[in-house]
Amino acid sequence: MIARTFRLVVCCCNASLLLACGRGPVERPTTTNPPPTTTPVPYELVWADEFNTPGLPDASKWGYDVGDGCPNICGWGNNELEYYTANRSENARVENGNLVIEARRENFGSRAYTSARLVSRTKGDWAYGRFEIRAKLPSGVGTWPAIWMLPTEWAYGGWPASGEIDIMEHVGFAPDSIHGSIHTSAYNHTKGTQRTRAITIADAEKAFHVYSIEWTEERIDFYVDSTRYHSFSNEKSGFAAWPFDRTFHLLLNIAVGGNWGGQKGVDQNIWPQQMIVDYVRVYQRRR
Repeated sequence: MIARTFRLVVCCCNASLLLACGRGPVERPTTTNPPPTTTPVPYELVWADEFNTPGLPDASKWGYDVGDGCPNICGWGNNELEYYTANRSENARVENGNLVIEARRENFGSRAYTSARLVSRTKGDWAYGRFEIRAKLPSGVGTWPAIWMLPTEWAYGGWPASGEIDIMEHVGFAPDSIHGSIHTSAYNHTKGTQRTRAITIADAEKAFHVYSIEWTEERIDFYVDSTRYHSFSNEKSGFAAWPFDRTFHLLLNIAVGGNWGGQKGVDQNIWPQQMIVDYVRVYQRRR
């Protein structure tokens, strides 16, 4: 989600193979029902937000990225159109047992749209685990919601050297496609080598689904509900390919337009749009 241009959907099942353009094998989950609330074996719950307290998001768990990215990365590196606000209920609030992130068409600061980008940085940071987010996505051309992770300390350098994990990305002009990706120095969109795969979820904008990753020292697996559709393995070749041995934090946001989200334009008549999050749960292996 950070500092990228429009990305081709590239898949690679084995890191030793050449990449092939086009979408990888597409699978459909067998159910849209909520998953059981029992802890997945062999994991234990270490952090969660069930969004049960109405009002602004819990400040002990979430902070905000604010503004339009200027002066350093105007448009957040993607030519996005929104201004991210903080502590503003119009853009981020808890109601009816859900977190609501709302993108709106309104003049604010330097931009004609507002939204929110919640971050768990320094409030929730982890190396390895299972990360589950149950959410319903916005709809309409120009929306670009994301559930993703960035390094907390940037130990290997700036983007993409320290890595990025995109648990879920969705663009409104492709309403039935969910994308999971990683970015590193060796594998990123600027080289056309990013590791990305898409899965078809026909009702992603109408129903809740669980978007998750399982991240170990050996690989990162991507899921929608119970379906694993993408996996990236540790080649043991160094941090250029695998910077995922450091702590990362979560980000939840809706971008407006941008190099990818706005590739087919922005429909000015669809706003406001919401990403509704039922819960965020983080599990780590029992010791």
